[in-house]
Amino acid sequence: MVEITPNLFAYASLLLWPLVALTLFAKLPPGQALIWTILGAHLLLPVGTAIKFPAVPALDKETIPNLVALVGCLTLARRFPPVRNRFGLTEIVLAAMLIGPFITSEYNGDAIVIGDGVAILPGVGQYDALSASVSQLLTLLPFLLGRRFLRTPRDNLDILRILSIAGLVYTLPMLLEIRMSPQLHTWIYGYFPHSFEQQFRDGGYRPVVFLGHGLLVAFFAATTVLASVALWKTDTRIFQLPPAGVTAWLGGALLLCKSLGSLLYAFVMAPLILLASPRAQIRLAVVLASISLTYPMLRTTNLVPVDFLLNAASSVSAAREASLQVRFEQEKALLTHASERIWFGWGRYGRGRVYDEYGKDISITDGRWIITLSTFGLFGFLAEFGLMALSVFRAARAWRYTTSARERVYLATLAIIVAVGLLDLLPNASISPWSWLLAGSLLGRCEALYAATRRRPAASASSGSTSLAAPPRITNASP
Repeated sequence: MVEITPNLFAYASLLLWPLVALTLFAKLPPGQALIWTILGAHLLLPVGTAIKFPAVPALDKETIPNLVALVGCLTLARRFPPVRNRFGLTEIVLAAMLIGPFITSEYNGDAIVIGDGVAILPGVGQYDALSASVSQLLTLLPFLLGRRFLRTPRDNLDILRILSIAGLVYTLPMLLEIRMSPQLHTWIYGYFPHSFEQQFRDGGYRPVVFLGHGLLVAFFAATTVLASVALWKTDTRIFQLPPAGVTAWLGGALLLCKSLGSLLYAFVMAPLILLASPRAQIRLAVVLASISLTYPMLRTTNLVPVDFLLNAASSVSAAREASLQVRFEQEKALLTHASERIWFGWGRYGRGRVYDEYGKDISITDGRWIITLSTFGLFGFLAEFGLMALSVFRAARAWRYTTSARERVYLATLAIIVAVGLLDLLPNASISPWSWLLAGSLLGRCEALYAATRRRPAASASSGSTSLAAPPRITNASP
């Protein structure tokens, strides 16, 4: 276990973030303030530091930005037109995420005895269910805020632009750590948040900065590349920099992160965004989301090409093959244990993990999917992954209602980023408030497009004309 001993500045940064966020809401348009509040906290606040009060969820780099973003958005909500979404599948899945912990608790009131009584894991009660449900609600706040307040073509553009800007700025500490070793989190917050040995790869260092692990930095870098490619395709400049140059710089930083998975995401998706039609991009996004959503079933029925993937990893290096082999072995053991309570899981307190006869935890839970499946069962997995996948599936229908080629590019790119993020939850636990905000904004834009199509026939009939007014054009103005 990594020892976390935050310094005073680590706690101060958490306490000061509400002031930073409210300043953003006072100075920037509401949508941009929301984006910077969630993304800025994700990139800058300390990992693992939390302020804990009895009977209150931990206040950390996820919950504090989520809550202050809620306050900021509600304060400015009168500036936004009312939204009346019909009760449908989205609301059902949201309810499932909040109700699921209570059902899990009903089936896990028993204590678990390990070995010959060397360890006992407590049962899960209704208080634990309430705590888990509140935690789920706090986790979902960015999704709900993105769905409500990031619904316009301009918001899609702002997300991609801000993501590219953040990527450009973040390359500076990334390059510093690549050269000097990942030390910024230790220098500023007083501790290193993960295993330092895991950040050494191929004769050099992975940057960690303030995200907790080099894999998370690499994935963030990959998404910035995809965002910049969309801006390149629409000839949208950032700080008057040439769009192709921005993509090249971000791609070079990604290459230095030494993460094969994230490099493959960018290597495959960037040319697709640049050259393929938005329709083809969204179709691929749907395929990726479907694979992620059905992965437990594919894994259980041995339809995942494990041998092929191991052979592909061995062609890169023996170390990567060994790492992947361990992941697959751990998945199999955890999935076997989870299958004993497959529908609603084992609950919290480590009940879904695997132990030896001496009570030692021998589990390695890298993938978010197996963590959720073990804890909340297939019901919880389908609720969580289904909610993110739903935004991609809705984009497959909504893209045809867009009114400009530029908007279609941004919608398709956002769908690709959300789908790739969902796919990355299979090998990694890379979900964050930023992930939820992207999924919520994608869903919100799709719902706005549906609503516009319902209004157009009525507007045409009332005016006695079949022509429709052209929507405002998105300009290339730099931030």
